Amino acid sequence: MNYKSVSIVALSLLIMGGCKLQSSDKPLKRKVTAEELISVNRYMVEQDASAIKEYVERNDYHMLETQTGLWYQIEEMGEGELVQKGDVVKIAYDVSLLDGTHCYSSDSLGYKSFKVGQGGVESGLEEGILLLRKGAKATFIMPPHRAHGLVGDDDKVPGRSTLLYKVELVDLKRAMGMDSHTGDD
Repeated sequence: MNYKSVSIVALSLLIMGGCKLQSSDKPLKRKVTAEELISVNRYMVEQDASAIKEYVERNDYHMLETQTGLWYQIEEMGEGELVQKGDVVKIAYDVSLLDGTHCYSSDSLGYKSFKVGQGGVESGLEEGILLLRKGAKATFIMPPHRAHGLVGDDDKVPGRSTLLYKVELVDLKRAMGMDSHTGDD
């Protein structure tokens, strides 16, 4: 049984544990405590981290892990200053699941542009972009809690999926009028 199945079974059992029937066949209501939810969440995060670590080792990546669980490897450093919150970035990207299933790419959908720190993209992508300079190329592995979470994206990314993101920071517009833009959007 894989870690996703175990996670789903554990969460289901925890929730269903409060649904025992009394002799009158009325459900006994039991609230799931915050501590129980935190425990299940901690277990799922640990399982995700273990699976990512195995993937990194199996594929001979030389990645670092942030405190939030994002794994990253910078292949090309790029030039200039690091991205900051408020900057508008344009990236080329390729997104797949760890099993190799291809999800999205800028080759078919075009570049992705967004203002860093404003949401609208995976939190792991925003965190990773803050590690880059214009022209940088990097690989990010985002656990579910840093990607699309329990529900997925209602399209190509299933719920509880870990994402492999390959990015190139194509352009950067500095916040507060400092412009390093070199091309058209």
